[in-house]
Amino acid sequence: MPARHLLSISDLESETLLSLVENAVAIAQGRWQGRLPLADRVVGIYFRKTSTRTRTSFAVGAMKLGAHVITYGPNDLQVVTGETVPDTARVLANYLDALVIRTNEAIEEMRQLTSQDRMAVVNAMSENEHPTQSLADLATLREHFGRLSGLHVLYMGEGNNSASAIALAAARVPGMRLTLITPKGYGLPASFIAEIQGTAAEHGSEIEQHHDVHRLPPAVDAVYTTRWLTMGAQKADADWIERFRPYTVTPTLMGEVSKKDGSTVFLHDLPAMRGYEVLDEVLDGPQSIAFRQAYHKMTSAMAVLDWCIGHPPHRPAP
Repeated sequence: MPARHLLSISDLESETLLSLVENAVAIAQGRWQGRLPLADRVVGIYFRKTSTRTRTSFAVGAMKLGAHVITYGPNDLQVVTGETVPDTARVLANYLDALVIRTNEAIEEMRQLTSQDRMAVVNAMSENEHPTQSLADLATLREHFGRLSGLHVLYMGEGNNSASAIALAAARVPGMRLTLITPKGYGLPASFIAEIQGTAAEHGSEIEQHHDVHRLPPAVDAVYTTRWLTMGAQKADADWIERFRPYTVTPTLMGEVSKKDGSTVFLHDLPAMRGYEVLDEVLDGPQSIAFRQAYHKMTSAMAVLDWCIGHPPHRPAP
């Protein structure tokens, strides 16, 4: 069987996406105890940028599923000395069953790694998308509410790679609604929004983006924000922080958009810049399930690895 890759949520059918989420929840609930579907598999972890949660979750998750793990730093592979990415992929495919990669750059290099069909490639964050983060987001919501259909998520802040991933995912969940409120000039591209709105229409879900912080939707199920400096890169505008300040998730904002029954929750993909995109009272408050969300980084990583390589390997001679 050819290797399965996960580079973008857009590569997944709705049924596959929901199955991955359900498996992540099953892992969290202990319904996978005793299963070692990755016994004797080898997973490479190649991170060229900093990471706490994603790197650790994939390494630990792979080991919990029985795999051996090898890690590479940003200067460990010969691509830094001029070897082509396809050549590197052909070589690594002799040894690895999966390669989990973070670049914070365009996805094209990852696609070059899939030029072989023996080693699965998993996008652990690229410039424009963080697909496994959205799986963790959905698993957190599914576990907490017992469903995804009918949920309304309000996303506040920058239209970054986590925002694009949750938008792509929500568009594939029947009956889900996502409202993104982003600073003008820092939202998801209009062409991207139009494309995923088309996908949403096919699945009976709803995606909306606007920039007016005075037009907050009432009675949402979850409020979600992310670090304004997602990849540590400074913004071009000198006054960008002041432009972002109105999008901070405060207790007042939570009070305005929360349901009266107290069921509304707060999500953050972490790391948080406390006092910027969110105040302590919210992140540490009773509505926050952000640290459970961080736990689901591991369960979603395990679900992805099982989906990619938890089947009989296809490893013909090179």
